[in-house]
Amino acid sequence: MDAAAVTGDEEDMAGDPDKTGLWQAAQALNRSAAAVSPAAAVLPPLLFLTDPDRTPRPWEIAARMPAGAGVVYRGFSRPEAPDEARILRTVTRARGITLLIGQDDRLAEAVDADGVHLPERNLDRAAALRARHPAWMLTGALHGFAGTPALAALDAVIVSPVFRAGGSSAERHPLGIEALARGVAGLPVPVYGLGGITADTAPGLSDTGLCGLAAIDGVVEAFGAG
Repeated sequence: MDAAAVTGDEEDMAGDPDKTGLWQAAQALNRSAAAVSPAAAVLPPLLFLTDPDRTPRPWEIAARMPAGAGVVYRGFSRPEAPDEARILRTVTRARGITLLIGQDDRLAEAVDADGVHLPERNLDRAAALRARHPAWMLTGALHGFAGTPALAALDAVIVSPVFRAGGSSAERHPLGIEALARGVAGLPVPVYGLGGITADTAPGLSDTGLCGLAAIDGVVEAFGAG
């Protein structure tokens, strides 16, 4: 990297291969996808998915992420979700980071989030949300490519698991790079890859057609404290 061009967030990441590797791989995917589909150009290259158990203080990680990235806050209807979402909104707005709220559109409205991420079982809500909030970024989850539902109202989907992953995806068979690339080519919207995404695995996804990367542990490894 040219030292003269390192400023702001890039200066913070300089010398850290986890940060630079994950972010640069995500940006490269986004640029390649945008060359084919201009709609991908406005999407965050990297999404951090929060988890109450694995990321109990997600705003601390968001505060270290680069401008232009995104956070998907998943509160799972917990009592503390509104307060956590408000903290995240403050941090993400200050950092120039997109904030999506998982499933809960009322909470997204309350904290003035940038959009909503829908679980696979609720993708049929996308059209109604698009009608009510045309400026929102709407994403949806897909676990594989079989029986793909209507996706026209979405800006992108997050497909998992790409590689063997932890959390709720641990029991699912990973797609692998070849199956991922075939599936991405058959979808009408941009696609993020989730599951086992780290600074080490991300470069291997360069020819898959993904518009960016999504991760939990991989983002924690790259942008967590210490």
